[in-house]
Amino acid sequence: MAETPQVAGGKRRRAVPAAAVKPTSRVRMSAAQRREQLISIGRQIFAERGFDATSIEEVASRAKVSKPVVYEHFGGKEGLYAVVVDREVRALLDRITTALTAGHPRELLEQAALALLGYIEEETSGFRVLVRESPVLSATGNFSSVMNDVAHQVEHILGAEFSSRGYDPKLAELYAQALVGMVALTGRWWLEVRKPRKETVAAHLVNLSWNGLSHLESKPGLITAGGR
Repeated sequence: MAETPQVAGGKRRRAVPAAAVKPTSRVRMSAAQRREQLISIGRQIFAERGFDATSIEEVASRAKVSKPVVYEHFGGKEGLYAVVVDREVRALLDRITTALTAGHPRELLEQAALALLGYIEEETSGFRVLVRESPVLSATGNFSSVMNDVAHQVEHILGAEFSSRGYDPKLAELYAQALVGMVALTGRWWLEVRKPRKETVAAHLVNLSWNGLSHLESKPGLITAGGR
């Protein structure tokens, strides 16, 4: 017969049979929940290390699962990376597209700049994944493809403005690429410095681009090499 343990005050407490003690069990994730967990962990590691330095072993370790679980969901590191990039590309493009609501071109420039800077500020890991170079192409592309999509939208806006102001509308594509490239490169710089605040950065970007556009020469030339 099991001995009843003695506690303070001389009173005895009845022993609890071992079979009555239920072990604490971990709540199992559904397949969908596990997939989301792995995507989130992969996103973070890709942002920290880049594609080449990321390993399935580390993804599995952080998720506390075996490597075969990761392979089962994504087929390998390339598959996981493609899913992560596809999501970020869509998120960034949706954010910028949704922001372009105003009719006035200057307001559209402001909204596009703020949308990109807002994404960098709020989804830093996702932006780091997008701007890192990788040999793997995702289904929807990468950061460059997003910026090209945005540039095409800006091109239509500039084309209409150029026509109304007597400029060659065929040059709208060149100016759109220049404007979007300026914002994108400034965003990559701001990713690291984070100052001044995004509203100030956006204001200066629009100041440079809009005031430059407002005083365009219809047929610009170069001062050097006898350009004028």
